[in-house]
Amino acid sequence: MFLKSCILMLLFTFCSSRDTISINQMLKDGEVLISNEGKFVLGFFTPGNSNRRYLGIWYQKVPGQIVVWIANRDSPFNDSSAVLSLNKYGNLVLYDSTKPEATLWSTNVTAEASDSRVAQLLDTGNLAVVHNASKEIVWQSFDHPTDTLLPGMKVGMNRKTGMQWFIISRKSADDPGTGEFIYKLNPNGVPQFFVYQGSKPYWRSAPRPWKNHLSSSEHNYTYVINQDEIYDSYALLDPSIINRVVLDPSGTVKRLIWASRENSWQEYWSAPMYRCERYGECGAYGKCIPNNIDMFECTCLPGYEPRYPSEWSKRDASGGCVRKRLNTSSVCRNGEGFVKVTPLKIPDSSVGSWVSMSMSRIDCENVCLANCSCTAYSSVDFGSKGTACLAWYGDLMDTMENEDESYDLYVRVDAIELAEYSRSKSILHKKGMMAILVSSIAVPIAVIIAAYCMWLQKKRKKEGALLYLKHITTPNALVERSHSDLPLFKINSIFAATDRFAPANKLGEGGFGSVYRGQLPNGQEIAVKRLAKSSGQGIEEFKNEVTLIAKLQHRNLVKLLGCCVEGEEQMLIYEYLRNRSLDFFLFDQTRPVLEWKKRLGIIVGIARGILYLHRDSRLRIIHRDLKTSNILLDEEMNPKISDFGMARIFQGNQVQDRTTRVVGTYGYMSPEYVVFGKYSIKSDIYSFGVIVLEVISGMRNNGSYQDALAFTLMGHVWELWREGRALEVVDASIRDSYIPEEVLRCIQIGLLCVQVDVEDRPTISEVLRMLNRETALPCPKEPAFVSRESCSIYSNSQGAEGVCSVNEITHSVVEAR
Repeated sequence: MFLKSCILMLLFTFCSSRDTISINQMLKDGEVLISNEGKFVLGFFTPGNSNRRYLGIWYQKVPGQIVVWIANRDSPFNDSSAVLSLNKYGNLVLYDSTKPEATLWSTNVTAEASDSRVAQLLDTGNLAVVHNASKEIVWQSFDHPTDTLLPGMKVGMNRKTGMQWFIISRKSADDPGTGEFIYKLNPNGVPQFFVYQGSKPYWRSAPRPWKNHLSSSEHNYTYVINQDEIYDSYALLDPSIINRVVLDPSGTVKRLIWASRENSWQEYWSAPMYRCERYGECGAYGKCIPNNIDMFECTCLPGYEPRYPSEWSKRDASGGCVRKRLNTSSVCRNGEGFVKVTPLKIPDSSVGSWVSMSMSRIDCENVCLANCSCTAYSSVDFGSKGTACLAWYGDLMDTMENEDESYDLYVRVDAIELAEYSRSKSILHKKGMMAILVSSIAVPIAVIIAAYCMWLQKKRKKEGALLYLKHITTPNALVERSHSDLPLFKINSIFAATDRFAPANKLGEGGFGSVYRGQLPNGQEIAVKRLAKSSGQGIEEFKNEVTLIAKLQHRNLVKLLGCCVEGEEQMLIYEYLRNRSLDFFLFDQTRPVLEWKKRLGIIVGIARGILYLHRDSRLRIIHRDLKTSNILLDEEMNPKISDFGMARIFQGNQVQDRTTRVVGTYGYMSPEYVVFGKYSIKSDIYSFGVIVLEVISGMRNNGSYQDALAFTLMGHVWELWREGRALEVVDASIRDSYIPEEVLRCIQIGLLCVQVDVEDRPTISEVLRMLNRETALPCPKEPAFVSRESCSIYSNSQGAEGVCSVNEITHSVVEAR
């Protein structure tokens, strides 16, 4: 009996970590299947605040029970009586153990009675019913996804069987039932991916470049289009990376990567992000221009004008555009032609379009011109599949300016429009011819001058070769040869421009040194950042700033014009912005009133600049010193992020780093950076949240507040928010002009950004969607550094006493900027 008991115990232990279910075996609520390498778990769960029970698959090694597949998403249990079994026909069946005849879910694969099948949870996250002998898959969960795509899953369709692979959003975070958004492939015209809200398009991708394989630094994409199948799939080049694509309840498609070091999901890509990315935002024959903060984002294609001008003036372009001259015959064999519009995400090709592969652009134009109903055409390179001719025979819908997905669209216009377009080109051509004529005269003169300059340069090089060689091999050689494309200013030019750094030209100073206003001989105004000779930290920051900002170009980043390195002097030369920095307009006693509309535009502009740094630039940049004094304002009060001395580059999938040298500005640094030296994109999000609250209140975060416990602006706002009195924090100078709904939304966004837990803070793309009212706002949790007592959550985390002492967070410990 003892021996039998031991054997039974061993069997029980083995079964408890099994990854398969055999014929007539059961999986009860409380039991789980675990994949062979322990990557995924199949079991019963209750989502969020719900009390319903579901059968699903989730990650084993990721906290928070992130569910990637659900069997009975629309047929939940009210208790723990559910049972999953593999019946005699080899079908997985989910039923109520108290009512075995009531099946709530089944694989429903037709088969005769057989004991040769087994259900197995694979390390890919796929639940498969397979034949024991042949290992042929009879049914798999990958063919029936819910709201999540995993590597290896398909989105598309099997043309022979009619099976479609797509995902459907949840109803809400607490209800995984079938939601209203669907992400699927539309094969009509040129294949495109859509997010549908019910049956109405909500978002559309650009045409797929149907090459067999396409790789990035992280993914290997596979596109298949043949007589049997048409689908898109992706795999990870590094199998240790945890990656998923999810369609959230708001209709946003997100590609997320698990950052184990930061213990959070990082957003790699999402859509739609901007208002322009919503389907048909500018109506028929309209073109949407994203990131257009100051102007209406919609315009009409060539030859068209707004259908309803009065609505258009109110920024409502849903009515779209119509031809300027409504006579249809004007574009039917009456001298009409085509105007090229680029770069674009070309119009929707799923309705009213014609496609032909392997046709030249000229042939494509002739085909379109021969049919009076053809409104536009495009010639698209599809790699090994050839060059496709797309011709539209109806409305041109969902056209957006997009440099990343750059296609050329040739819009059919009447003879009058074509003549106007040709006239404008002719003017440019005449200017070009004049330039050629002038250059033909100037070239001989230029050759003579150039020859003299080369002789003079060789002479100077010979004289200065030894001095130059000595300079670049010294520790103070700050501008390396790799930055030779950055203009180098002579120090005498800078002295002349700033009147030898006259006190009257001084704009401000910090730990790095001082900033001066100057004017070049051509009249251009500049701002000169002069590194202090006594600055111990400044040399490294100077080198870092030259390296980084020379490679960054965005309307919300300050422009670097050049640098000056001579002797012990190191200087950066920037564009001069007349309106100085944001902190002047918020905190200076003599400041002019900054109305709410401008403040909101500044918040959005800063967010767009951060988005470029975090996602859209060639390098992923963590600024690390975002604050109001580093936000400069141009003549139209557009914000520009400056001072990249503390910035860091993140490579590939890197989401977090650590430093033993914590530098920054008290009041703007995130708690994980202050205490542990950890920084990530969420560190910048924290600083952005502080800036948002300061912009709204006109008060500094590290000022003094009336609350007994609060010693920061965040704590003060948090107390008012909890008591429903958040609007009391609004700057008194704008209380007669602000819109309460907008201010409350911004306050909530600010509080979401300064939450203690890194994982709780939104990404900057999520922030922009919140600012554009494109997504619901979650309820914020308590911010960091709310009260003196709250700091205790960080103390002793590293085995040190008083790590988060308020007295230690001072300019004497933190190297302030």
